Amino acid sequence: MQISTIGLDIAKNVFQVHGVDAHGSVVVVRQLRRGRLLAFFETLAPCLVGMEACATAHYWARALARLGHTVRLMPPSYVKAYVKRGKNDAADAAAICEAVTRPSMRFVPVKSAQQQSALMLHRTRDLLIRQRTQLINAMRAHLAELGLVAAQGRDGVHRLMALVAEESDACIPELARFACQSLAVQLAALQGQIDALERRLCVAHGESQVSRRLKTIPGIGVIGATAIAATVTDPKAFRSGREFAAWIGLVPRQSSTGGKVRLAGISKQGDRYLRRLFVIGAMAVVKQARAHPDKHPWLTQLLARRPAKVVAVALANKMARTAWAMLVKGENYRAPALMSAA
Repeated sequence: MQISTIGLDIAKNVFQVHGVDAHGSVVVVRQLRRGRLLAFFETLAPCLVGMEACATAHYWARALARLGHTVRLMPPSYVKAYVKRGKNDAADAAAICEAVTRPSMRFVPVKSAQQQSALMLHRTRDLLIRQRTQLINAMRAHLAELGLVAAQGRDGVHRLMALVAEESDACIPELARFACQSLAVQLAALQGQIDALERRLCVAHGESQVSRRLKTIPGIGVIGATAIAATVTDPKAFRSGREFAAWIGLVPRQSSTGGKVRLAGISKQGDRYLRRLFVIGAMAVVKQARAHPDKHPWLTQLLARRPAKVVAVALANKMARTAWAMLVKGENYRAPALMSAA
């Protein structure tokens, strides 16, 4: 019988297939090992294949698309509502098969291998920065036990590393010096790897016209511009800038009922990495607005009424909407005309 739709529950080794025909009747329910998955789909006529947007989903989507199938990726949280009872691979595949045919379902654009490679640079850099922070905190804690405390920031870390490297300094016992020197060696190696990753990101930024255009937005640098360009596959999948900001998690969380609207803090849903980059960039702009209030009248007025972090989140929302408009229209950033702060 002709299979029209397949729900594929992917895993590391054992994959679950649930296929139906044009009338919705179940045609095939079976498990496949990883090595036999592509061979199975090669024998099928082109059909609609639904998968959850989880680990390795983009790879399998590209592989099945090359075989002529139409592949749709869906957020796992949206598929969960279609699981009828229990939790197993067969029930998940049936739910995926049902969800992919819903007209109201939202789909995740399939990323190319180049986009995923660019995001790997970001994820690796983010991981190494967290590890660097752990090493710095460990060194500070160890030396604080010996009464050696330095100021916060990069200069304080360099001062501590200089103390550790100074063999003639008797204030650090030999065993403690040996332990801290091990941390210092790892810290220097991590810093070199982070610098190398950032150089590769700068090269990718220079080669991407979209990334160079996004960098012109105040508060968005090379890291943020390359992350947006690699993450947002199809900006037209969002109907508006507000929908894009909501996808990042920069809009208020609603709890409304009975016609009464209740708005809380931001939803913090969606891409956490992009949201963090937007907020960090917005905090930098807020710092500039405090130093030069005449150049940022809107932020100056907002800072007079709201805390700085609340203002930064509002600005991050505005930056996200601006980035979406530039991606959709293909235009350069146009700074708003300065108005009187009064």
